[in-house]
Amino acid sequence: MNQTDLELVRAVQQGDMTAFEHLVHRYDARVLNIASRFGNSREDAKDIYQEVFLRVFRNIEKFEGRSEFSTWLHRITTNVCLTFRSQKKKEYAQMANYTDGGDDHDPVEHSVPGPRDSWPDRSLESGEIAGRVQNALAKLSPQQKLVFIMKHYEGYKLREIASMMKCAEGTVKRYLFSATQRLRFQLQDLHEVAS
Repeated sequence: MNQTDLELVRAVQQGDMTAFEHLVHRYDARVLNIASRFGNSREDAKDIYQEVFLRVFRNIEKFEGRSEFSTWLHRITTNVCLTFRSQKKKEYAQMANYTDGGDDHDPVEHSVPGPRDSWPDRSLESGEIAGRVQNALAKLSPQQKLVFIMKHYEGYKLREIASMMKCAEGTVKRYLFSATQRLRFQLQDLHEVAS
């Protein structure tokens, strides 16, 4: 018999760790998908994923069921993603202080593919495009990136994103508009080639 999210949460609150495993299994792909798109590497995605479910576990006693569990979980995911980005910036700044290098330690730069002529076939060219898009996404503010990912990759409605981010829907619209404009500008050469 399939238990509802709320039934599983109540079981976890009573100490049932199997119920927690069921919740993780039910939502792990969604959380990992968001984490993968938000982070700049697999390690980032794993860190975000682990932190999300760690926070869920630590705070599940406080969940009262006033919202859907999925909404609560995605709110935590949103917060972890935003916090993660600011922590990473601090770490990179500290790393720069301890190394002799400059820009060659930027993790985003290492993921950017080489020039278009260096790709031998179309599948690698699509990899270049994906890399360019990922690089452009990495240049957005954390809020812009998160809104863009939640809307265009995860398919959430603006009001749902606003609820997860605990802000007004108008604010989400501004983030999305700014993100779209910046991505268009950064990727305009791809659009011109496709036209």
